[in-house]
Amino acid sequence: MRSRLAPVVAVLLWCGCTSPRTPDAQPQPEEVPQAEAPGVEPQARLPTMKDAVRDGHDPNRPIRVETHAFYPDGQPLSANRLAQLQMDEGFGVEVFARDLEHARMIAVGPDDTVYLTRPKQRDVIALRDSNGDGQADQRFTAASELDSIHGITIHEGRVYLASNRYVWRGRIEADGSFGPLEELASDLPDGGQHPNRTLAIGPDGMLYLSVGSTCNACPEPNPENATLIRAQLDMSNRAVFAHGLRNTVGFGWHPDTQELWGMDHGTDMRGDDIPPEELNRISEGLHYGWPYVYGDREFDYVTGEPEDTSFEEFAAQTEPPVLLYQAHAAPMAMVFYRGSNFPASYQGDAFMVMRGSWNRHTPVGYKVVRLRFEDGQPQGFEDFITGFLNDDGNVHFGRLSGIALDNQGRLLFSDDENGVIYRVGYQPKAASN
Repeated sequence: MRSRLAPVVAVLLWCGCTSPRTPDAQPQPEEVPQAEAPGVEPQARLPTMKDAVRDGHDPNRPIRVETHAFYPDGQPLSANRLAQLQMDEGFGVEVFARDLEHARMIAVGPDDTVYLTRPKQRDVIALRDSNGDGQADQRFTAASELDSIHGITIHEGRVYLASNRYVWRGRIEADGSFGPLEELASDLPDGGQHPNRTLAIGPDGMLYLSVGSTCNACPEPNPENATLIRAQLDMSNRAVFAHGLRNTVGFGWHPDTQELWGMDHGTDMRGDDIPPEELNRISEGLHYGWPYVYGDREFDYVTGEPEDTSFEEFAAQTEPPVLLYQAHAAPMAMVFYRGSNFPASYQGDAFMVMRGSWNRHTPVGYKVVRLRFEDGQPQGFEDFITGFLNDDGNVHFGRLSGIALDNQGRLLFSDDENGVIYRVGYQPKAASN
């Protein structure tokens, strides 16, 4: 049922905004480009007490920041709804598998078996299209009894799996099932607000694991929370690779430059357009700002000033994003295109699924997005598949989660609310005589 909750008010304590260390002007790093995507607003920032007093506010009263909670009505998939999906000419989308329940992350085996993690079912299922009709006609359980299973990747005949606390590894057998799973780690940080881990093997042969924050915005007592971790494939030599990443579910390496890119979820409860989602070039040893800095090194005054330093000193040590995207769109899994099915102009671009907002008056997200690259560098976002959210923004039929490429270069993505995997392919228009 559609529900619009009353506006929620976040309070900024005046004493936190008028401290002697509060700067008259924030540092001016090079400008971060805005995302080239429909509905993206110029970057907003949280008000300061100086802003409020200038506009006539009583400095002895706190500042109020209005935010919203709004959940569009979720509807089941139907033939009519499938037909309303919109994409570029020549592309088509079909249902590869349905009735999957909690369909989250996807990985594709060397024989084109599609593996899907299902946290609520505590399992990984395998799906095959044996007759080539575009729909999975074989389904079996590859692994079971895995609490909070979420992340999955395949490398050199082995599957790597991650839950909120564990990492496992196992051989992929000839029949597509998994052999006995070896426990590589059992002590990942507590999940809290973001318990869903994702993992991938980098071009350096190392395992990378995203560990989200335990909270919306707070100092983390465990140094492994809100990070990207790197380790050997057996999880030895485990270390934090990058800090200040609130929840970077989707990340990957550009196939030409081998640079690591990731989309980070911005903090909730700061307003409709604050903070933006961030595209980061993730490098070893850098800090990406959360929980004190967002976007183009703007200060999050709601969180409060960092301990033992000022906002401006902290911000100067952080790495700003390369591109920004609409706040609260909720970027999930991400994959770089390196297949042969799509036109050549798509090579080296990234695709990601936007799960969709709940913390915004007018919903955003609920789509598949293309991130264009040129000479290995990101140029901007554009819609790739839309139509999961109706024009009024009050009904949707998909909350997207996972994304992957099959061995023919077709795109697979999952909807965990309706339990569906979609497959996207390209068929050039036949030339007329």
